[in-house]
Amino acid sequence: MKRTDLEKNQALKLMGKMKAATPPTRFAGEAVVPDRREQRRLDQAAGLVAYPVKLTRPVIDALNARAAAQGMTTNELINGLLSQSLEL
Repeated sequence: MKRTDLEKNQALKLMGKMKAATPPTRFAGEAVVPDRREQRRLDQAAGLVAYPVKLTRPVIDALNARAAAQGMTTNELINGLLSQSLEL
């Protein structure tokens, strides 16, 4: 092999390692986000069920704004609003 081919292969190996590595905590923050399986298990333990709904953009923007103003997640806000409207 030529020297340039060897250098190219080393660079490809290095790029592969960089892509596979997890970001340091200074970039990811201190919050540890569970993977999908762990999140699904936590949701099931809490009695949560995924229920996809299609909403218009103005409704979504209003929900996000209200959730931010009240300091809660959109899931908590929507759960509360639906419970109130269904009188549960």
